[in-house]
Amino acid sequence: MKVVSFGGGHGLAAMLKALRQLTPEITAIVTVADNGGSSGRLRDEFNSLPPGDLRMALAALCADDEWGRNWADLMQYRFTSEGELNGHAIGNLLLAALWDRDGDPIQGLDRVGALLKVLGRVLPMSLTPLDIEGTFKNWQGTQVIRGQKEVALGKGTLENLTLIPPDAPATTQGAASIASADWLTFGPGSWFSSVLPHLLLKEQLAAISNSKAKKIIVLNLDANPSAVGDEFAGSSAAEHLRLLNRFAPSLGCDFAIADQSIMTNQESSSALGAIVKDMGGQLIVADLATAPGSNHHDSEKLVSVFRNIFAGEMLR
Repeated sequence: MKVVSFGGGHGLAAMLKALRQLTPEITAIVTVADNGGSSGRLRDEFNSLPPGDLRMALAALCADDEWGRNWADLMQYRFTSEGELNGHAIGNLLLAALWDRDGDPIQGLDRVGALLKVLGRVLPMSLTPLDIEGTFKNWQGTQVIRGQKEVALGKGTLENLTLIPPDAPATTQGAASIASADWLTFGPGSWFSSVLPHLLLKEQLAAISNSKAKKIIVLNLDANPSAVGDEFAGSSAAEHLRLLNRFAPSLGCDFAIADQSIMTNQESSSALGAIVKDMGGQLIVADLATAPGSNHHDSEKLVSVFRNIFAGEMLR
């Protein structure tokens, strides 16, 4: 069973930790628009892809033995100092070094994957470092915000979202993995900066639209939607699905997975279910949070939901 997962950051990492327990045939396709922290600094210094989200995906897929766990921990380790290394993750520096030496981002990712004995493969959505620009309408009027970290915290109604450059090519390796996939997964994660950008890359969207794979959308949790700095504020699960339909009308889905908190805090199960049905899919509601009030998905709970989906489809 071949699965391709689209996303970035902690949401994608949670998905990969779950899926790796169900199949070794996993390809993570990761956003490359990060402009903050260690990734942003390395991107500016070396004119390279931002390594952070790619590093997290590699760590999530590392071998489940002493070797893999130790290397995954080391990849995530961040320096704390008064100097230039402060805030840099070891994994970011390792990827930047391989890319700078060899000039081949995918080969560098594959080499680190071999070192960590990862299950599957981690690929960037493009070999071109990207920027994200969002147009929001809010109490201040219309605002145009550029940058992944800035767009992720944008407030108000999302009017438009674009990639810069708009004609960046997708990777041939990513297109091939999509073409041969049995399942495609989208989310969870920062919807505007980690999920939607995958549908703005024209070549990648074409590959997704032409794929015969079944599609699963994992919606974000809604434990604390009014939290300061939380992108989910003001955007319901239904609005997120409408955005998917708007930017990729041909996407559709076979399953949408929602945490039970969405049903109690935002919309009834029937209302959200109607939107999913219009997309051609089935809504699955489950307890997915790591703890009550958490905004992070529990990988083990995701395993249970995905196992039931995969088993049910295999029996058809």
